[in-house]
Amino acid sequence: MTTYYIAMASTKFLLEQEPIEEMLRERKRYYQENNLPIDFWLIRDLSSISEPELNKLETYLVKPMSMIVSSNKRFIDWIKLRVNYVLVDSFNSKRLHFDDNKV
Repeated sequence: MTTYYIAMASTKFLLEQEPIEEMLRERKRYYQENNLPIDFWLIRDLSSISEPELNKLETYLVKPMSMIVSSNKRFIDWIKLRVNYVLVDSFNSKRLHFDDNKV
């Protein structure tokens, strides 16, 4: 099982009020320049994830919600420091499912 770490917020806050997409582009470029595997994903539609542990978090946030998922705890901690108003948590899973795609 893999532990995945998440930073979650309303879609409006995460994608419109914060420069999260720019931060993720910069981070992706850094990973590519250093030949590191991409270990984070921006999920805009939580209905595409079939993880029961995430259902409990839905009560805390305004819908629609988006989240950043990573297997790297330090990366999610970095997001939390940069963005502040996100819910941070973790869950264990054999693999994430986005509809029929494995991540």
